[in-house]
Amino acid sequence: MTDKIEKGPAENPPAGPGASGTPYEAIKAIPVRHYGRWVSGVIVVVLLGWLVYAFSQGNVIWATVKDKLFDPAVLGGLGNTVIISVSSMALGLALGIIFAVMRLSKNPVTSAVSWLYIWFFRGTPVYVQLLVWFNLSLIFQYINLGPIYKNETVDIMTPFMVALLGLGLNEGAYMAEIVRAGIQSVDEGQTEAAHALGMPQTKTMRRIVLPQAMRVIIPPTGNEFINMLKTSSLVSAVQYTELLRASSNIGNTAGAIMEMLFVASFWYLALTSVFSVGQYYLERRFARGSTRNLPPTPFQRLKANLNMFRRTEVAR
Repeated sequence: MTDKIEKGPAENPPAGPGASGTPYEAIKAIPVRHYGRWVSGVIVVVLLGWLVYAFSQGNVIWATVKDKLFDPAVLGGLGNTVIISVSSMALGLALGIIFAVMRLSKNPVTSAVSWLYIWFFRGTPVYVQLLVWFNLSLIFQYINLGPIYKNETVDIMTPFMVALLGLGLNEGAYMAEIVRAGIQSVDEGQTEAAHALGMPQTKTMRRIVLPQAMRVIIPPTGNEFINMLKTSSLVSAVQYTELLRASSNIGNTAGAIMEMLFVASFWYLALTSVFSVGQYYLERRFARGSTRNLPPTPFQRLKANLNMFRRTEVAR
């Protein structure tokens, strides 16, 4: 004869709607109230409103800002800013790749020269470098390359050339460190496998190492280019008519100094915003090999939210 064991209340769950017809009691979820979020949000909104009100009451002629946004001189300076920024970044990227490879070389001479270049151009302000190139004729009256080329330094060192050398050589030092970090992030087994297949060092670097290193190189390079757009305002000191210089010339002539500074700030914000979007999609492209499922883009998230809203409306 077997003993009958009674189950306790923990082992006998309450009867559901199919057993006794009594439905389960609904659980009431009470959300946690975060009063600190509301307080901080109100403080931020009040401060932002106060800032907007202060500028609206200031002695600023906003009509002048609106009228001068698309002034031909301002747009010309905007174009020059883009040209000098892209050109200097291209020069800096090329120099960065060359000096990064030299820095990683086993040749002590090339490695030391690369270290010296990076040390010098990272250790001196870019503004000082621009002034040195601008006044180079005080040291060298002629640029003499023997039978290849000879000309007066004043004729060679135009405002554009000074801006290109000043920004490009400075950027090359930073890009060398970025490229070096990207190259060192690639596993050494990739290089060994390429050498085992008979690839020379240069082809291995060009076809194997650099394409994989781009995933690490692209994000800081994009940040450097965004910074280059703003740093290009320094070339106004060497008489290159970029956005800031063009706006300042109009402001000094028309007596609207602050208004034209706001115009320049607007276009700098527009440029950085546009190129930030390009940086985002470029990073996304080079992340395809390392991320199995790429995160949705802002447009994809917006489309998904709209579709969810439409389905909710239809369900109602």
